[in-house]
Amino acid sequence: MITVTPGTPVAEAARIMLRNHIGGLPVVDASGRLVGIVTDGDFLRRAELGTERRQGRWLDLLVGRGHIGADFVHSHGRTVGDIMSRPPVTVSTDASLAEIAEAMEKRNIKRLPVVSGDRLAGMVTHTDFVQTVADLATAVPGPTPDDDGLRSAILNALDQAACKHCRFNVVVRNGIAHLTGAVRHEKERTTAMTAAKSVEGVRDVRDHMWVYPPPEDEFGGGDIVSLQDQPSTDDDQPL
Repeated sequence: MITVTPGTPVAEAARIMLRNHIGGLPVVDASGRLVGIVTDGDFLRRAELGTERRQGRWLDLLVGRGHIGADFVHSHGRTVGDIMSRPPVTVSTDASLAEIAEAMEKRNIKRLPVVSGDRLAGMVTHTDFVQTVADLATAVPGPTPDDDGLRSAILNALDQAACKHCRFNVVVRNGIAHLTGAVRHEKERTTAMTAAKSVEGVRDVRDHMWVYPPPEDEFGGGDIVSLQDQPSTDDDQPL
């Protein structure tokens, strides 16, 4: 899992983001407790770039010296602890897709640490939503009554296989099941596929799942809920 500490130099945090093609880093203390988050936006107002806020005497009177002092620390600080956002906005490991989207929209942020208690479990970003939309954008026909029955049977099979099916979107069209969602590891992917294929009447199972975090990035991780059930018809309600 890629993290930094409050004592990590700002320049090193910037290099880590560039090297790993990521726009944010969770900040943890020596005990592993999440204490903040630093993002690419924290590098906008920096003295090195000449982009720090210019303060005037009238502004000093209006906003107070405390606010101006905080701006100075943010633009001139040399460690992550000086520029990180604290406390970070987070979501829990059992947060639904709708709750994550609402939190991002309300706070106008692109990434959220996922926590279990005060411990970092992973990160969810706008990219996860883009991936989901791309996977579901395939041209498939509308569902039939048989498809709805197969979908229910697949959800039951996933439950019996100890796969928490709230992790997946399960869509069935013409007997072909599409599983979309984030899994923690390849074993969970294999279990889900086997469970879906075991349902009588399923013609084929298409795998649209991905491992989060990607093994090559070693970023994020934990027991992260990325997707909710998607009903086969517009009138269905999520289970």
